[in-house]
Amino acid sequence: MVEENTLLSNKTDRISTIKIKKMLFYFVLSSICTTFAPMIYPDNFENKIGFYEIRKMLRERCLSPLGKEQVDKMAFSSDAEQVNEWLMQVREFRRLMEEVEDFPLQYFYDVRESILRIRVENSHLEEDELFDLRRSLSTIADMVKILNHSDDDDEPEDGWKREKKYPYPALHRLSQDVVTFPQLIQRIDQILDKFGKIRDNATPELLQIRRELAKTEGSISRTLYSILRSAQSEGIVEKDVTPTLRDGRLVIPVIPTLKRKIKGIVHDESATGKTVFIEPTEVVEANNRVRELEGEERKEIIRILTDFTNKVRPYSKEILDSYRFLAIIDLIQAKQKLADIFKAIEPEVEDHPHIDWTRAIHPLLQLSLQKKNEKVVPLDIMLTQDKRILIISGPNAGGKSVCLKTVGLLQYMLQCGLSIPVSERSKTGVFQNIMIDIGDEQSLENDLSTYSSHLLNMKNMMKAANGETIILIDEFGTGTEPGIGGAIAEAVLDKFCKQKAYGVITTHYQNLKHFADSHDGVVNGAMLYDRHEMKALFQLAIGRPGSSFAIEIARKIGLPEEVIKEASDIVGSEYIQSDKYLQDIVRDKRYWENKRQNIHQREKDMEKTISKYENDIEDIERSRKAILKKAKEEAAELLKESNKRIENAIREIKESQAEKEETRRIRQELDAFKQEVQEIDTKETDDKIARKIAQIQQRKERHAKRQAEKKENQEKAAAALRNAQNKTQADSKRDIQIGDTVRIKGLTTIGKVENITGDTATAVFGGMRTKMRLNRLEHATTPVENADKTEERKENLASYGISKETRKTIDSHKSNFHQDLDVRGMRGDEALNAVQYFIDDAILVGMPRVRILHGKGNGILRQLIRQYLSSVPNVTHYADEHVQFGGSGITVVDF
Repeated sequence: MVEENTLLSNKTDRISTIKIKKMLFYFVLSSICTTFAPMIYPDNFENKIGFYEIRKMLRERCLSPLGKEQVDKMAFSSDAEQVNEWLMQVREFRRLMEEVEDFPLQYFYDVRESILRIRVENSHLEEDELFDLRRSLSTIADMVKILNHSDDDDEPEDGWKREKKYPYPALHRLSQDVVTFPQLIQRIDQILDKFGKIRDNATPELLQIRRELAKTEGSISRTLYSILRSAQSEGIVEKDVTPTLRDGRLVIPVIPTLKRKIKGIVHDESATGKTVFIEPTEVVEANNRVRELEGEERKEIIRILTDFTNKVRPYSKEILDSYRFLAIIDLIQAKQKLADIFKAIEPEVEDHPHIDWTRAIHPLLQLSLQKKNEKVVPLDIMLTQDKRILIISGPNAGGKSVCLKTVGLLQYMLQCGLSIPVSERSKTGVFQNIMIDIGDEQSLENDLSTYSSHLLNMKNMMKAANGETIILIDEFGTGTEPGIGGAIAEAVLDKFCKQKAYGVITTHYQNLKHFADSHDGVVNGAMLYDRHEMKALFQLAIGRPGSSFAIEIARKIGLPEEVIKEASDIVGSEYIQSDKYLQDIVRDKRYWENKRQNIHQREKDMEKTISKYENDIEDIERSRKAILKKAKEEAAELLKESNKRIENAIREIKESQAEKEETRRIRQELDAFKQEVQEIDTKETDDKIARKIAQIQQRKERHAKRQAEKKENQEKAAAALRNAQNKTQADSKRDIQIGDTVRIKGLTTIGKVENITGDTATAVFGGMRTKMRLNRLEHATTPVENADKTEERKENLASYGISKETRKTIDSHKSNFHQDLDVRGMRGDEALNAVQYFIDDAILVGMPRVRILHGKGNGILRQLIRQYLSSVPNVTHYADEHVQFGGSGITVVDF
């Protein structure tokens, strides 16, 4: 008894130890999975970014429940290798559809439930299930054959085995381990006909049964028709009556009152009771035999199906695996169809967090706008190690939230293995975690206000954020008092920066814009707005904060001007001025960006032209040498022939005993001719071409030098402009003191401050002493300073040695010259004449830029004027005015 207790105790201890080890193993495993598993926050993330609609569209394009099930299982992956494999499958499938005409995409039947059912012994597949199995297995076999085909399947002649190269490697990796069942397909073809019915010759027994059945049914039919004709002749049955089937037995319809006239069994009567169905006595035995034969037929069919099912049962696992392959192919073809709709591509994914997208488009927004015959504005966005967090500001309804959702949706689509609508030049990476805070998450059930829900999201984001996390926050810090809301938002943003997280954040808070300027890794971005037409442009410009355009939008909506003025006074002139400066900077940046792009394009065109000329020169040089070589060979042949003839002539001279002097002269002329032919060379021509190539090379070097000097001058000018701007801002911020030169805001008259009492100053303007508040005055440049600048310009002009009369003429023209010329309404010749005089005057007075207003219309004036401008050597560039200032209706000319 003691030994049994001891053994039982030891056994219990061993079981406890095993349980503890298992618990520790599962704990460690769960910890590892928690550490490395991707995190998507919150739970309704897919609904917030619109991915639910993407799944729905994918399901609609699947060919079977197999693919739809894969769509439902499709999940986010942070493994760059896995994501690249998914994208490569779609890329190859698109190419496969273009290159292989007969790739099978039919008969995607899901018979997995039937295969699982027949694992039980003595179960069998039905006819329709067997037919679906045959067609789907045939589809799988055809797919595997195409995807596993290699161009070098044949053995090489040298006998060496080489590594095979497949045209669709990613799809081949899917299909290489898939088992096909040609023997099963062949056996099913022996059992079923092309309509999916059991063949008569499936077995000899079935053939015998069906023959006897057909013979018996024919005998019954003949007997019934004989009885029916006899009954019709006696008037028992109507003339148009025919035998019918009731409960699987052939019977005759008879009126109830005459049913005793025909001997037999009554099987049924009609619903109205006006017809009874009688089985005549003569065919009762035959009908019984038919029922027996039908039973035997069904038993034989079940035996055939059971026998075949027994052959299928051992391969049930492999068959299920092949259907898993069919399901993946169904998903891939649905991805490819969706990519074609979105005009999307499959970019290469780098194994680190990175976003560098050009012309990115929100796919759902694109489809929505297409229905309205409108176009979506593409988005250019970049998040790198140096610029991890992008703070987007700008007006309401300017596209900030669309930008945020575009980033979230496209990145999520990408890491789910879907193609994304971006430019081919885009670069992509992977993130381990994606978190979003967008919309109103107010919850009555959990007693959460809007701001509380936002703070809860911030808490969860800060807890999980790391260097591989991307955070998307809309209207950061809103929902509470702006002062404390902005402060908390700035503190949270600082925490994200320390955690090295990536993010796209939209806001209206000024302190967050300043935060981006003063912290590494954070950059401002602005949604552009057309201030003149008062409409959003939906374009993202990275590098500068955006203005909310609150005053302009309020004025456009129609708020009373006194309300707008009072609001401006409350917020202060400095804020209004800074917002205006911000708008001007954004506008100027757009202008100079367009200029830079135009110059860059012209430089590329010039480089192409130079390269073309160099190639042409090389081709000409090769042709010239070939021609000269051929000419020299022909000349040598000619010389050889000439030598023969001359030698003959000399021989004749000798034979005719000519004088020696005459013979010597003839030989000298021959030698001179030979020397001339041998001296034919390409040296002179080679020197010319070499000089030409050297000139082109020198011109290219001068062009590169001018570009470098131009870039250096631009940088110096930009630095000087910044210094001047900083100085002007410093002067404007400096308090006005006694003796300062000032002017009234909005006016040009300059005066001098005599006295300051409190917030009131006494200033002299044009000999008149005036008292006014200090906030109505601003610093101004004195006439003396302006005169100094004018004198400096005169000295610069005089340095060129221009006469006084010439300077007087130029000054006169310059004082009366206007930079804009309006030719709208003129005829072509009148407009062209006016433009010629205008351009000559502009060149004379040294104007760097002028504008010609010709209107849009049919574009005839615009074309004539630009043809003339292209012929003027002094004109360096001409283009359309910016869209804010007239667009294609105005031509801007630079000298």
